[in-house]
Amino acid sequence: MSTLVASNLLLVSFLKLPSWSPMLPSRLSSSLRRCASTSTRNSFVDRLRTELTEIEAAGTYKNERVIASPQGAEISVNGDTVLNFCANNYLGLSNHPAVEKAAADTLKERGFGLSSVRFICGTQDIHKQLEDAISAFHGTEDTILYPSCFDANAGLFEAVLNKEDAILTDELNHASIIDGIRLCKAERHRFKHMDMKDLEQKLKDTQHCRTRLIATDGVFSMDGDVAPLQEIVALAEKYNAQLFIDECHATGFFGPTGRGSDEYCGINGKVDIINSTLGKALGGSTGGYTTGRKEVVDLLRQRSRPYLFSNSLGPSVVGASLKVFEMLTESSEFVDKIRANTHHFRDRMTAAGFTLKGSRDHPIAPVMLGDARLASELADDMLKRGIYVIGFSYPVVPKGQARIRVQLSAAHSIEDVDKAVDAFIECGKARGVIS
Repeated sequence: MSTLVASNLLLVSFLKLPSWSPMLPSRLSSSLRRCASTSTRNSFVDRLRTELTEIEAAGTYKNERVIASPQGAEISVNGDTVLNFCANNYLGLSNHPAVEKAAADTLKERGFGLSSVRFICGTQDIHKQLEDAISAFHGTEDTILYPSCFDANAGLFEAVLNKEDAILTDELNHASIIDGIRLCKAERHRFKHMDMKDLEQKLKDTQHCRTRLIATDGVFSMDGDVAPLQEIVALAEKYNAQLFIDECHATGFFGPTGRGSDEYCGINGKVDIINSTLGKALGGSTGGYTTGRKEVVDLLRQRSRPYLFSNSLGPSVVGASLKVFEMLTESSEFVDKIRANTHHFRDRMTAAGFTLKGSRDHPIAPVMLGDARLASELADDMLKRGIYVIGFSYPVVPKGQARIRVQLSAAHSIEDVDKAVDAFIECGKARGVIS
């Protein structure tokens, strides 16, 4: 710093003048602003570096493994072919030939993208066909498509509720539900995870509100446990509340015919609003939706910001998704296969001494380990044995509840499942997880 700048800084300090004071020379004022800006940027970056160091020290830093193949039962990682047990590819449709062909055919016929939102010039006939197919699949009146289910959750609550209303949300709901609720002016009440006494108390406490909306995941993604929907429906009817469920980890594969957790729990037709995704079991690309009463969907088309201000789903995704719903309507093959694989894995792992959370019928099978570093290191051990799994720890799950979340797929053979269990047993014994 020059002598002139230094002396003027002392003058500024003495006079308590802001750096933009008209009494300062313009070049000096500019220099002071640049110095302050640089200092602020450095402070910001230093803070981020400190936080990253703390994350690494806690053993919760998340590295991205890069795959170089289509998504399937087998994938290529670091030049090796491994069995994949951590994808949301529940039905094995991400690289199914019929789905790929439908995507390619639609790409050729309808183009790559629409460069528009839906209400301007971004709605093709196939978008309406897909919305109709989803409504038919769920037995609902109407459906609205979004770029993702995160967008569907972000765009729902603000559009249909205001400060006269109340949302009652399970404390372990997905982050997208939490963020969507934050955007809404309605009263917010969290009830303890799947605790019906606490939910009923919250319903009693909010009887002054115009509309009460109970919000819950159908299946909770980190634990694989199923919401007690029969009890929730009974409370909703008793207290004249509406029910919303997020079905991202249920649609297409859970329940007797894969219709989701409402079918699994025997409450078909009693859920007011369902949000779900095309990006998991239903081909695994992108896209989400809200399905339910026509009035709800109509209002979302007028008010839901992620819908109004986001480009339409690409035609190839729409065409492939139409094919997926056609396949699921025609055959139970995929649903039957994922159920058999799930039972086989869970039964063998439990017999070996591992602690698993969640429903025996659901392909999310969290192997509970507790320690974050142990979860990460055990996942690395598994990869060396040709099994691709990921350790989950805080902040994705609560502290002290680290786990490896295994996800079964209809693309796995029974031999694949056995290989994964055998690797878990070998690695678990080496790490002292089981004896």
